[in-house]
Amino acid sequence: MSDRTSADRTEGAADVKLPSYDELPSAPDGGRSGWGVFGADDQLGLVNLLIPERAAAAAKLVRRGVSFPLDAPWGMFSPPLNSNRGNPRHHLIAQPGGIGFDDVWDNVYPQAGSQWDSLAHIGYSREVYYNGATADDIRAGRRNTVDRWAEHGITGRGVLLDMPAAMRELGRPYDPGTTVEFGRRELEVAREIAGVEYRPGDILLLHTGFTGWYADQGDDVRKRLPRDLRAPGLEHTEDVCRYLWDSHAAAIASDTFAVEAWPADTTPEAAPFGFIHQMLIGSFGMALGELWWLRDLAEDCAADGVYEGMLVSVPARAPGGIASAPNAVFLK
Repeated sequence: MSDRTSADRTEGAADVKLPSYDELPSAPDGGRSGWGVFGADDQLGLVNLLIPERAAAAAKLVRRGVSFPLDAPWGMFSPPLNSNRGNPRHHLIAQPGGIGFDDVWDNVYPQAGSQWDSLAHIGYSREVYYNGATADDIRAGRRNTVDRWAEHGITGRGVLLDMPAAMRELGRPYDPGTTVEFGRRELEVAREIAGVEYRPGDILLLHTGFTGWYADQGDDVRKRLPRDLRAPGLEHTEDVCRYLWDSHAAAIASDTFAVEAWPADTTPEAAPFGFIHQMLIGSFGMALGELWWLRDLAEDCAADGVYEGMLVSVPARAPGGIASAPNAVFLK
């Protein structure tokens, strides 16, 4: 465990002037590389931007004192949307004498529900991860695992981008149970609806309506999805990667399966933009959150016209972990 404080670890981040996407060096397999922006040994990526001053500024956005938990219930996605994952099992253990209970959870797959994907999840290319970490580094827990973010903390200004509202504004039909790609135009309309300008270190919340849609489906639809999943999300283009880097966001979390539209093209021939996890995580070092519960927050934002607030997330201090439940709350 590190004995450095969050302020120590981000001391230099306030002084880093982020280049634009087009000013970044070319990456060897396409796109641009964010490696080295925070130093050759960095393992936090854009979470470095979540410095104490920005957390303090976000706290000033809490005016009503209301909070919105952003984790979906454990086991909500049943069967899991990815058939290689499982859902938690819960066991109660009665205390001797009948005075109380303990419990045990097992079969916990963090990426089967609301999650942060760490910088150890997906590489820029096969076997090469953010800032040059290797697959052996990941296996040994030496670099980029989720406990680095847990030690730092994830607190900053959250901004909700309401994509169903953007699609209505654009006069386009929209079904959150289908593949819909959001490009620069759609994201900009959502930002305009939110009435905000981006600031370095923002945590963007991409509300697609997918998780809320899923909650309303019967077993017949839920059982079909792992075999034929269609979900809205970010467009698979360099322009979307450019847009997100140039926003200087620390993270983007969504209520959809992969942040990006699904299915993606994960073949080597389509890389690195067929599956933009490779760019966002592997090249930029951006935190990605998936399958968050955003419906209640989106409804409140539409009602009061305020789309920004303080977001606090407490990832698990899981040494060597690849993902974690976000344990996130949005305060307004």
